[in-house]
Amino acid sequence: NREHIDIPLSFMVPGIARKAGRRCPFQQGWGRGAKSWKTDRMLQKTFPGGVEPMSARLVPKERDTRLDVFRALCLLTIFVNHVPGQYLEYLTHKNFGFSDSAEAFVLISGLSVGIAYGGKFVSGAQLAMTLKIWRRALALYIAHIMTSIVTLAIFAGGALYFGRQDLIGEINIRPMVEQTEQGIVAMVLLGHQLGYNNILSMYAALFLMLPGILWLNGVSKKLLLLLSAALWLTAGIFKFVPSNFLDEGYWFLNPWSWQFLFVIGVVMMTYVRNGGSLPRWPWLIALSGLYLAVSAVWVLFSFWSIDFSFGLPAVLTGFDKTFLSTPRLLHVLALGYLIAVTPRISNLAKLDSDHPLAVVGRHSLPIFIFGTILAMSGQVLLFVTGKNPVVGSLFVVAGIGLHFVYAYYLEWLRGIAMAKPLRAA
Repeated sequence: NREHIDIPLSFMVPGIARKAGRRCPFQQGWGRGAKSWKTDRMLQKTFPGGVEPMSARLVPKERDTRLDVFRALCLLTIFVNHVPGQYLEYLTHKNFGFSDSAEAFVLISGLSVGIAYGGKFVSGAQLAMTLKIWRRALALYIAHIMTSIVTLAIFAGGALYFGRQDLIGEINIRPMVEQTEQGIVAMVLLGHQLGYNNILSMYAALFLMLPGILWLNGVSKKLLLLLSAALWLTAGIFKFVPSNFLDEGYWFLNPWSWQFLFVIGVVMMTYVRNGGSLPRWPWLIALSGLYLAVSAVWVLFSFWSIDFSFGLPAVLTGFDKTFLSTPRLLHVLALGYLIAVTPRISNLAKLDSDHPLAVVGRHSLPIFIFGTILAMSGQVLLFVTGKNPVVGSLFVVAGIGLHFVYAYYLEWLRGIAMAKPLRAA
């Protein structure tokens, strides 16, 4: 038996370990043992109290769905945030803290990678695993290019159909129109990114780095964390970031910065895989809760004008998303830590495998692409209706419903693909 374990797109980008043959979008690594008890034990250490001891089970149960569910929540939240100007946007957790669903998605992706590849990147299999991982990176790159092309078509179509040429001035499209030849080359070479179309390119870059990350993780987790932190700090201080070709800007999500959060997820899950467990220190739990409370007050009351930098680099004291500044990084880590060490919270996401959220999380890449295309259509709709928040809210509600419909359609297709043809008697 072979099981398919994947990540993210978190947005996106599922499942920790499932029945044989389940395909996943963001990373498609194959492992052994369709009923792996080791995975459940890893999750039990990561989410205490959520998995029964092996001695209490004679028959393996359904796979743990918590990462699937959290991934689905990230994907849906990304969709909501990518249609700005409607009411549901004010309900997402970016309004109650320093980080948003993008950080949560990348952290979950790192955890999933630790499960999918952590025990397989060993001597004798490293070359094959590297090629498999880079093939996933190529798939992410192609998905990024295709969503960018569709986004251009949606905005250009809106400009033609509604007679709103000012749509071309949105989401960084105009440079491509004014410099078409250079723009096409720049987009293919990742030297120009459209607004709201920048997660997959960053994620593909992380997968290009993944073989090196896994190799260092096998050598020394402390060394990996040290080098990753050094790269994150260097990128933030010296603005080490992939640049754009058509203007003087750079990538919105810097992979040299975001790799640190990804690496933390990989290290944490492989540490648990090797028998470790998250510490449940009361002082750390209290400090994490306090930090989340302070960040919520900070955002709710807009204390952005307060300067507490003390002359330190912005990556340490600012709130920049491109370089994943420390306040944002600490916020998602504090949130993830509290969920992981609090069974009453983490077990809320332990749903049946056929639950709508679990199904959405299992198909993260196609769901993310679907959500991106829907969100771009929603932006055009809001633009031509004078940014009417009621229209936008109705569109987002319908879009969330369509996410579930599409996820079940993908599940149905997979069921057909997995069905064995009946042999003639």
